[in-house]
Amino acid sequence: LWIGQHVINLFVQYTPYKLSEGSWQDPAVRKSFAERCFSLIDEYAPHFSSSVIGYDMLTPPDLEREFGLTGGNIFHGAMGLDSLFLMRPAKGWSDYRTPVKGLYLCGSGAHPGGGVMGAPGRNAAAVVLDDLKAR
Repeated sequence: LWIGQHVINLFVQYTPYKLSEGSWQDPAVRKSFAERCFSLIDEYAPHFSSSVIGYDMLTPPDLEREFGLTGGNIFHGAMGLDSLFLMRPAKGWSDYRTPVKGLYLCGSGAHPGGGVMGAPGRNAAAVVLDDLKAR
């Protein structure tokens, strides 16, 4: 980067894993999607698109391949009513403990989910400390 240049990270949360037409493997599809995202930004920040000198894109299949996120889901599972609060990640597992002594759930799949940065880890750490005090 040079003086006067910037980096922007666009997180498009509801990007589909499977497209109704085309494939994420097709460079033209990827380019078209990026251009659509940029054009939406242009509505609020005129001429944004013309300032872009390069970009990289991670689609849901890329996230699955690169980081092991099933379905490209950064939340490690759906964030529906059936998998939130006392049901996250599943019924009976919302207290961060697992059947394996000393193994705790602390990632995006644990309550409150990946949309609250660091919260699952903080909550799990509190449970670990409580368990250590109980010894």
